[in-house]
Amino acid sequence: MLIPKILDNRAKLLIAIAFTTWLTFLACSVNVKDHGDGDDSKVDIQTPIGGIHVNEGADVHETGMAVYPGARQKPKQDGDSKSANVNISSSFFGVKVIAIQYESDDAPDKILSFYQDQLKKFGHVIECHTNTHGGDLSVRTGNDSGSKRDVSCQGDNKGNIVELKVGTEENQHMVSVEPKGKGSDFALVYIQTRGKEGSI
Repeated sequence: MLIPKILDNRAKLLIAIAFTTWLTFLACSVNVKDHGDGDDSKVDIQTPIGGIHVNEGADVHETGMAVYPGARQKPKQDGDSKSANVNISSSFFGVKVIAIQYESDDAPDKILSFYQDQLKKFGHVIECHTNTHGGDLSVRTGNDSGSKRDVSCQGDNKGNIVELKVGTEENQHMVSVEPKGKGSDFALVYIQTRGKEGSI
């Protein structure tokens, strides 16, 4: 599944650092709203140095992309949500990840063509290949010098999953498309990070 794969990369390290830092502070508030399998769950943790906000109810508009015509959002399976809106903000760094998974009866080529056109508004689109969703993801936080690194293909660039990417490693849009039978599974992803200075 794409959502954990994204968080398994550098963002997961940032989350671990954030939790470790925040656990050292006693003055914090935690608000958890778990509505079970039917509704979206939310977690809000607020501390003197920042907060973590996780919501399973991601809004596709926040990805900056439209939903492919006729596509259906993938339903939860065994309590496993197919969408997430994660926002970590502190004085040290910030990470925002919005990801939503869909399914379509159309072949991957049609979906890729649609999103090639959608993503052009954000800049130069590259096409990468991988064996796992989010397997070609590279994320980093901005630094004080303000230098940005464009997204690129990672690894051996082989596999049946195609990922369209545009932007920088600090601010990127990605569409991950996998063939499923005669149709496709795909995910829309927006990732934004910042370093010590900057805003999300």
